[in-house]
Amino acid sequence: MTTPVDTLSLDARSARFGAAEGEGIVRCDACPVLCRIRPGRPGACSRYANDGGRLVRTDPLVLLARAVEADAPRVPFAAAAWDGAPLSIERTFVTGIGAGTTYPDYKPAPLIVESLHEGVDTVTVVTEGIFSYCGVKVKIDTDRHLGPETALVRVDGEPVGHVTTAEYGSQMLSLGGVRHLTGGSKKEGATTCDALLALCNGAAVSLAIDGGHTVVVQSGQPPIVDGTPEARMRVGCGSATIGMFARQFRDAVDEVIVVDDHITGVLTEHQAGRVLDMRPAGIRVRGRKSTPGRYFKVAEPGMGWGGTDITDPLCLIKSIDAKLAWPGQRLLLTSTTGEDALYCVLDETLTPVPMALPNAVQSVVDRIKANCEPALCSVIFMAGAGGSLRAGVTENPILLTRSVASGETRVTMGGAQVHLWAGGGITVMADVGRMPANAFGSVPTPALVAPIEFTLPKSLYLTLGGHRSDIVRINDVLSAVGDTARIEAWQEKNPWPLIDVRR
Repeated sequence: MTTPVDTLSLDARSARFGAAEGEGIVRCDACPVLCRIRPGRPGACSRYANDGGRLVRTDPLVLLARAVEADAPRVPFAAAAWDGAPLSIERTFVTGIGAGTTYPDYKPAPLIVESLHEGVDTVTVVTEGIFSYCGVKVKIDTDRHLGPETALVRVDGEPVGHVTTAEYGSQMLSLGGVRHLTGGSKKEGATTCDALLALCNGAAVSLAIDGGHTVVVQSGQPPIVDGTPEARMRVGCGSATIGMFARQFRDAVDEVIVVDDHITGVLTEHQAGRVLDMRPAGIRVRGRKSTPGRYFKVAEPGMGWGGTDITDPLCLIKSIDAKLAWPGQRLLLTSTTGEDALYCVLDETLTPVPMALPNAVQSVVDRIKANCEPALCSVIFMAGAGGSLRAGVTENPILLTRSVASGETRVTMGGAQVHLWAGGGITVMADVGRMPANAFGSVPTPALVAPIEFTLPKSLYLTLGGHRSDIVRINDVLSAVGDTARIEAWQEKNPWPLIDVRR
């Protein structure tokens, strides 16, 4: 009796394709490229190789091991070779990293793992997805102007994404996507794929923005803008900075101007200054007045104070009202990070005269700095789960989609929690900083390869039309992988995927 195609094991497929090609050559069917791999050589993706006529996965399967108690010290498994001691079944999670893929869609996922958790038979479907529809969202903590919104972002001259809407204290980039991967030139697709792979695996990538600047981005590290590392993320906009520190400003100075590309704040005009019954200072700033003490477009965006192109903050002063201002008035101009600050006293002609910051003023500026968080880059992988992923889980994929949307089926990527977008399909986002090292791969189609896991009660899995005959017990998986697996400690900041699985 012929073995059904959708139940072929890796060994069986290796023998089948190797025999068909002859001369020990293996035809790899793990992606659309269909590499013909000679003995002792890897395929184009380096993820699969020909080991004596047998198709093998070159990267080890990654297992995550959880400590016994939440407050117990984490065992640094990855710091040394595993000693071969049996892993605790209850505290081990099998990830998709190194598991292999379901391409070309007709076959079940490489691993459909059954385990018992809190008395509930649980299934985790484990696979590596080939994502043509994928990209990354990059959050860069800086108030510097990196480039105009919608400007192209380039790597080695090739467009790989664009600048998108800025968020509070951060510049945002959208990189990748199917149009850059497959809709442009071959070089554009390859460059985009390489950049995405590097970013997702925690490497640094230099990005050049049309009409803007160059920024080196690396997950969990400070951005480097035009060769200069950023230190702080702004505490807030100019108006927010005025409000947060108004009481401390009142005791140290008579007027404060907090320079910001978005909303520049002026203390005595601001509601906070009025509530504190501060005397009007009579200093008018340039820009478009929004509400009292809040000004838009005081300057052009740039690399200067508060993300503007200003290097001399006194140029912001439009006029000084002699009816309200007075000689000896103390004026502080500062940026939203406190990294730039200028203290002046008005002379007899009401001209601001720069002076050294008094200790009381310096203390407030230092307080602003202390309230700024470290500037970091965040890399969020975003992708849509396509046919091969869903067919690898169930014979009726729409049931899986609905189960994921309802929260009955939990989705993780390399064990990390994902954000699921509402609406149709399975569109997810995952913080690459919460995933194990080198969790991503690529294929030359071009596309990224990323781990993904679906966890749900076994009874629900069978109801969804899951591949019953391909379910394997977790103890059998652990026995089979032996000392070839890569074992890492569970990241404490990630929720355990099997928690509350009964829901």
